[in-house]
Amino acid sequence: MNATISILAEIPEELHITLKGYLESHPDWDQDRVFSAALSLFLLQNGEGDRRAARVYLDTLFQRSAG
Repeated sequence: MNATISILAEIPEELHITLKGYLESHPDWDQDRVFSAALSLFLLQNGEGDRRAARVYLDTLFQRSAG
C-alpha cells in the first residue's frame, strides 16, 4: 500500500476553472489524481531521473476508477 500525504496549494482561479471543467468531462479522474500526475510528470521532466516519480506517473495514468 502506498502512503499518501495531503498538501494545500493555492492555484490561479483560471487554472481552477479549467481543472473543474476537465473533471466534469472526465469522471474517471479526480483532483488528487490530476495533481499526482502533474507533479510526478514535472519531477520526471525536471528532476534527476528518479524512478519513483516515473512509477507514480505511470501508476496514476493507468489507474482504473473504483466504480
